[in-house]
Amino acid sequence: MHLVKIHAPDFDLATTLDSGQVFHWEKVGNGFVGAVGDSLVCVEQGRNVLKVRCGRTPQPTRQRRALPRIIAHYFALDHPLAEICASFPNDPAMSAARHFCHGLRIIRQPKWECLATFICSSMKQVAHIRQISKALRERFGAARQIDHQVVHTFPSVQRLAESSESELRKCALGYRAKNLLATARLVSLGEADLDAWSALSDTDLREKLCALPGVGAKIANCVMLFAYERLRAFPIDVWIERVLREKYFPGNGKTTTQRLREFSETYFGDHGGYAQQYLFHYARTALRKSGAPIPQERNTPLHSDRKDKGKDARTVLRKSGTPRDSSTPLGMTKRRMRGRL
Repeated sequence: MHLVKIHAPDFDLATTLDSGQVFHWEKVGNGFVGAVGDSLVCVEQGRNVLKVRCGRTPQPTRQRRALPRIIAHYFALDHPLAEICASFPNDPAMSAARHFCHGLRIIRQPKWECLATFICSSMKQVAHIRQISKALRERFGAARQIDHQVVHTFPSVQRLAESSESELRKCALGYRAKNLLATARLVSLGEADLDAWSALSDTDLREKLCALPGVGAKIANCVMLFAYERLRAFPIDVWIERVLREKYFPGNGKTTTQRLREFSETYFGDHGGYAQQYLFHYARTALRKSGAPIPQERNTPLHSDRKDKGKDARTVLRKSGTPRDSSTPLGMTKRRMRGRL
């Protein structure tokens, strides 16, 4: 099978894929197998070189020619990582995270895939998100094969928009199913134009994203960072809240969530998203090794950011003509519904 070598200095493939940005890559042998959009690839790292092989596609020759550009763009190999890390604040917590996460890059994810995945991530740990992502791909995505390994692409927005809440619930989505379905239909109908939103300011983009069912401030910031390359975006979940409180506001139990947001938006600067990802991966990994009590993962928002938006999702589904799904009584309260999951 055709092998492509890509120069990748200052990059750590394993750390990047394990940092809670993406959830579908699988370790196979000395490399990782996953889908970059519709392209199935196997990526192996040897020092400063990525060895990449592409799976079977309808247009293998065309795919091979574009492969180096696709991979380099996906892993953001053009980001000036040394300059980015040099811009981080010079404090003990950030310095430790910078050294621990050397070579970690912010992946450029497809917009719909990123948005849909993080809608599914609400109140879930990374291991559970991986299970949901795999289930969605296997049930609704397209199968691709490489080295006898079958991997599925992420389902298109049209495919999910045509599904039902009960079908999505079979992928262990729970109450998130109605939000994913409603958002898929908004995007499919063109009412939410994800590509056009690239031209918006950070403030306007965040507002547009937060108007979607299942999207609150934390998920919006994740999508802005990982799909729209807004490198100032600073998602705050319980891991980051813990770091901020323990390292930057020690002994001050009265610090509000709003104060943490204001602090992170100014203190970490233009590359705050990178700083956040380094702090998150370092804290999540170091705390786990230290045996300290582990809060829920990156994808559990702060209580003040929790935004299931069940009412909004029901409104969208009602307007689209979708019959009420008997598996989730619309009159059920969020508390009762979550108790069932």
